Amino acid sequence: MTRARLKSSVTKAVIAAAGYGTRFLPATKNQPKEMLPIIDKPIIQYLVEEAVASGIKDIIIVTRAGQTTLEDHFDSHVELEHLLRFQGKEKYLREIQEIPQLANIAYVRQKKHLPYGNATPLLCAAPLIKDDESFVYMFGDDLVQAKVPAVKQLIDIYEKHHPAAVLAVQEVPWEVVDRYGTVHYKRGTRINQIDRLVEKAKPEDAPSNMAQFGRFVFSYKVIETLRKTPTGKDNELWVADTLNRLAKKETVIAQPIAGKWLTTGDPLNYLKATVEYALKRPDLAEDFKSYLKSLNL
Repeated sequence: MTRARLKSSVTKAVIAAAGYGTRFLPATKNQPKEMLPIIDKPIIQYLVEEAVASGIKDIIIVTRAGQTTLEDHFDSHVELEHLLRFQGKEKYLREIQEIPQLANIAYVRQKKHLPYGNATPLLCAAPLIKDDESFVYMFGDDLVQAKVPAVKQLIDIYEKHHPAAVLAVQEVPWEVVDRYGTVHYKRGTRINQIDRLVEKAKPEDAPSNMAQFGRFVFSYKVIETLRKTPTGKDNELWVADTLNRLAKKETVIAQPIAGKWLTTGDPLNYLKATVEYALKRPDLAEDFKSYLKSLNL
């Protein structure tokens, strides 16, 4: 499970995990959506492992009240370790002992007085980020299957061009662009620089079919700009609105990611992601393929 850390100037990440997961009720009544398993590992652990494989050492997870199961997952479980050792289940013992050692993890609660929105967790984490520090921002329900971790791809672009922000994008079918924030690229630039993001535009109004998803590398300028950004659509605090303000005077890059973006934000896409990961598992893939072929669909 544990992978070698890569040298990087970006060593801190913020993961947003403060939602209520209402589309998964009643399963999320007493547990965060990010703790739902993809096979035998919770969604949030895939994100932490991606960050660690990209050189991240310190992780801030922004949570809400009632999410102690998430915090417990990344802590030690002495009784379980003792039981597994007694039963001789060394493989499982090693796996759970490695989890608390993945990274230095801190937790910050998202306060109710703050506006709702996908940028709000950044306000919560801001006191733990230095004003000269760059950091990764990850949405807690987006996964990426890639040979080079998506976070690492963004860090490489950030360290090459030193923009104010880098966001991950991937091409989506035109008929579904109204589900996403899509980017308008600046003309005449040799890098993937943008002048604006448009949230959930109709296909005829969308600037492109390159959709933003939950991977970013931010300079501290993003936090400074966010503090001056008013709430936008649906009275929410949007990352897109913050980046649009920043892009007027700074370089913001929308970088296509090599890999497969899998969202887990609703039951159908969660099931699709589970299938995709099962088909990548050497211990499951062949039997699972045989099962899928046997279904009379």
